[in-house]
Amino acid sequence: MSDLASISLSSPLPEISDELGRSFAEYGFAIVRDHGIPQSLIDRAENLARDFFALPEDTKRAYQIAGGGGARGYTPFGTEIAKDAAVHDLKEFWHVGRDLPQGHPLSSFMAPNIWPSEVPGFREVFEELYAEFDKAGATILRAIAIHLGLTERFFDDTVKDGNSVMRLLHYPPLGNDVPEGAIRAAAHGDINTITLLLGAEEPGLELLNRQCEWVPVSPPQGALAVNVGDMLERLTNNRLRSTTHRVVNPGGEAARRARYSMPFFLHFRPDYLIEPLDQCITPGDDSAPTITAHDFLLQRLKEIGLA
Repeated sequence: MSDLASISLSSPLPEISDELGRSFAEYGFAIVRDHGIPQSLIDRAENLARDFFALPEDTKRAYQIAGGGGARGYTPFGTEIAKDAAVHDLKEFWHVGRDLPQGHPLSSFMAPNIWPSEVPGFREVFEELYAEFDKAGATILRAIAIHLGLTERFFDDTVKDGNSVMRLLHYPPLGNDVPEGAIRAAAHGDINTITLLLGAEEPGLELLNRQCEWVPVSPPQGALAVNVGDMLERLTNNRLRSTTHRVVNPGGEAARRARYSMPFFLHFRPDYLIEPLDQCITPGDDSAPTITAHDFLLQRLKEIGLA
């Protein structure tokens, strides 16, 4: 998609901020290269994710946390359903979240992580990848702040110790028993602030543009597909768009291949009050009421069957 911004995060942020902002305003998506996450780490993480999802079903289900809303550990195939969708998505996933020290004022919002003992090195690699995602996300937010006319580090405190979640996704090969209308990920918007996605090189990810056309999002190998979430759209009074997107079922040989990807859902702090920025309000605007990031998250998790 030629009009989608493709920027290098190694460039000075003031030089890329407006290109990034314009792409987020028009499409809700951008491609981010040179993000600083080492390819060797990405490769190790992908291999470990494959190892986990290849485990027996009963072994994986032992890591499903009842009543946890899928926030940590394993969520089985056929659990998550997009808002207003009729059938469940064709995927299973594992969640890694932020570990806060005991007694931290926000620790009640974040359950401790669990780790599969059957996959050696899983914890060490994914804790490292989580930290790298966190760092890259903070840099992207600084570029967004510059575009919005805020101080460069405006977002630092809004996401400090935020409830960000890294998801390891497995879309199994498609058999002949796929329910009618089911696709790998039905049309949805993301709940969070911004999403950083690794593994979108495999065809299937599509966004819905302003003309109501589905268009592919195809980053080069190792680059991130980054999109605006509902929280940032709300904060910017719809200036930056949280765009509907989906992962469609491939045809031909690709249908017989599994698909793997790793999105990082970067969140505001649970106690952060989301209210439209003054910079994004014009006279006569109808702005959304204020709400904490935690309450907004709970509201949306209920809509998609995870709470």
